[in-house]
Amino acid sequence: MGPETSQYSKVIARLRGPLWMTWAGMTAERAARALWPLWSIIIAVLAVLMLGWHESFLIEAVWGIAVLSAISGLYFLIRGFMLFRLPNRMEAMARLDSSLAGRPIQALMDTQAIGPSDEASAVVWRVHQSRMAARTADAKAVKPKVRLAARDPFALRYVAALLFGVAVLFGSLWRVGTVTEIAQNNGAVMSGPVWEGWIEPPAYTGKPSLYLNDQDGQIDVPEGSRISLRLYGEIGALTVAETVSQRIEGTGSAADPGQNFIALTSGTLEIAGPNGRLWDIAVTPDTQPRVEVVGAAERGADGVMSLPFVASDDYEVVGGSAEIALDLNAVSRRYGLSVDPEVRANIALDLPLPISGDRSDFAETLIGNFSEHPFANLPVKLSMTVQDAKGQSSDVNTTHLILPGRRFFDPMARALIEQRQWLLWSKDNADRTTQMIRAISHRPDDVFRSKTTYLRMRMILRRLETQIAFDQFTKEARDEAVVALWDLATLIEDGDVEDALERMHRAQERLLEAMKNGASDEEITELMDELRRANENYINQLQRETARNSETQERQQGMRDDAMQMTQDDLQDMMDRIQELMEEGRMAEAEQALQELQEMMENMQVAEGQQGEGQQSEGQQAMEGLADVLRGQQGLSDQAFRDLQEQYNPGAQAGESDGNEGRNGGQGRGQLHEGQSGEGQGQGEGQSGEASDGQQGEGQGLAERQENLRREVERQRGALPGAGSEAGDAAREALRRAEDAMRGAGEALQSDDLPEAIDRQAEAMDALREGMQNLGEAMAKAEGREGQQGSADGREGGEQRDPLGRNPGATGQAGTDQGLLQGEDVYRRARELLDEIRKRSGESVRPEVERDYLRRLLDRF
Repeated sequence: MGPETSQYSKVIARLRGPLWMTWAGMTAERAARALWPLWSIIIAVLAVLMLGWHESFLIEAVWGIAVLSAISGLYFLIRGFMLFRLPNRMEAMARLDSSLAGRPIQALMDTQAIGPSDEASAVVWRVHQSRMAARTADAKAVKPKVRLAARDPFALRYVAALLFGVAVLFGSLWRVGTVTEIAQNNGAVMSGPVWEGWIEPPAYTGKPSLYLNDQDGQIDVPEGSRISLRLYGEIGALTVAETVSQRIEGTGSAADPGQNFIALTSGTLEIAGPNGRLWDIAVTPDTQPRVEVVGAAERGADGVMSLPFVASDDYEVVGGSAEIALDLNAVSRRYGLSVDPEVRANIALDLPLPISGDRSDFAETLIGNFSEHPFANLPVKLSMTVQDAKGQSSDVNTTHLILPGRRFFDPMARALIEQRQWLLWSKDNADRTTQMIRAISHRPDDVFRSKTTYLRMRMILRRLETQIAFDQFTKEARDEAVVALWDLATLIEDGDVEDALERMHRAQERLLEAMKNGASDEEITELMDELRRANENYINQLQRETARNSETQERQQGMRDDAMQMTQDDLQDMMDRIQELMEEGRMAEAEQALQELQEMMENMQVAEGQQGEGQQSEGQQAMEGLADVLRGQQGLSDQAFRDLQEQYNPGAQAGESDGNEGRNGGQGRGQLHEGQSGEGQGQGEGQSGEASDGQQGEGQGLAERQENLRREVERQRGALPGAGSEAGDAAREALRRAEDAMRGAGEALQSDDLPEAIDRQAEAMDALREGMQNLGEAMAKAEGREGQQGSADGREGGEQRDPLGRNPGATGQAGTDQGLLQGEDVYRRARELLDEIRKRSGESVRPEVERDYLRRLLDRF
């Protein structure tokens, strides 16, 4: 053996692994090219069997497809073996050698043809052989080249592979075995009656559907679940027996191919016959919902009733109602209530439900103001009931209570309310009421603090007596009289600041007297409640007087320089402290604290509107100017939104309600964003003319008006106070962002891109509100009132409203401290608003821009 042969043998031994892998790849490559139709047919047939398609076709079609598949498979098998040729070792070596640079394996197999006897030439040849042998060290197995596109131009192999993938995901290998059950004679099934079944719980339960073929043993299902069965194969081979539906009529045949029934009670379900199965069905009954009052009815300062309750159900409470009826047996039948009452309809209310979240078990509060109802302050029976999604109603929960109404502390007002109640009880009390009113007004100087209230009472008296004398006292006249009595009693009860102060003094004196005389705990508690209400009434009267009269300099100048300021929380804390001292028996300390409270209440002043001599600071002027710009921007955005709506829905005039004149986003007659009156205009130079877009003229373009607003913001930013402070710098940065947004809105308006303009205008308004808030904080810090919001001005807040109709605060932010939807069921009303917005946002007939606007409302609120 020469050195060349020895070196070749070593190389071949080292290449045994890559050479074998290359050979195997070539074998697979040739097999795939020769047999791809065969394996495509095999996996396609297997996929069809796994998906159970053979169970849905006629037996003749199944047999036909089976025979055709078998013939095609046999043909492609024979054809494949004829085309297939097993690669030999030299072919594998040649492919491996071709993958290396210079074909080193072939070079090792060669012999020196010229000059083998020349020693120098032999040395060169051996060096060449060594180099070739070194190159074989990098040899790796050659990947097979399975290129079937030319042989399969329609990619049928991929169709078969895709079908097999679907079968793996959604089929079952167990179904392949059912193919052996196909009968050989007359297309009948040997042992193959098959079936499918489903259990579908009611939708409101939120439970998933169950596939009966995957269930064994006992199954727990909700009451009312629908059971659907499908029987395949020869009719009569399978039958259904069940004891869960309680069906007596219309059951049909037990061998019907399709059967549907409702599970009403626990029992068994059996599919009898070959491949049959038996289940124990445990039906979970849907119990009635429950509702219960969990606390006593509470009365608010304005007479609003709050009654807490809880409700629960297996799945969900979908509705509820309450009915308030007069408890006649519990009424003290004396004086005006001794006569038989007129028949009146009961009070019907909808129970509030959670707007979002779980309704299977929740706690809510029934709120209502019944102060003016004939049942107010009388014994009533309140009946509650709730309903679930199945339509079941709970047992009626009845609560006996005194229907809360507004309490009147003034003796005169309380007497008038009593006469009003007598009239509402029965028209027969008219004579008794006139006698009582005449007795009350006999000596007016002794009981009336104001001539106005006396004259109004005499007018009510004369009208009643005249109507009674001429037999004109109808129900309509009675209703007018009770309204007049209510208004008069309210006027007497609320009075003015002096009346409220006198009532507060009287309550304090009564409490002091009770403390000195050692009154009982119940009496002390009642007097404390009376004092709390009197103090609250005094504060409310101060606030009302301030709101009615914005120039309160004379009143403020008459106060002492050391006048104190109190918040509602401070007052509540002091009252709680006094009550705590009395409960501990420290009457001397409680008396001293009560006297201090009296002095503080007398010296208290309302912080609103205190500017001294009516002058406005530089910060207030800037705040007013920014507020004007914000209103102008809101009006311009509203008009752009209407123009956009008219593009999609011409003539709709969306957003213009009755009585809302103009097209500039104003709410209510006379409150327009365009043409604002002088009241509320900025005091600085150019504010009154530039801040409001109403002075731009009807014919001026939206883009030009937008540019005017941007220039006004630029001017305001340059003159903004609070430079150097953190809040002042933040306000300037917010106004700069508002400028950029307005500039983008102007460009969008010039190009008639209204959606983009509306979005940029919204960004500008948000930035303006943020700037006003930061400016307010800077003003508060400058005045040494850290934490209080700077007040922009005392202008009316109805000129701009948020999407829910609320007034903006002084800083331009959405929201208000006023009660929204006063006097109504606010929870029910809020739910109705949200439901209406959701309904409109889903109506495809509305323009897309409007639905997008409604969706933004839902995201925000």
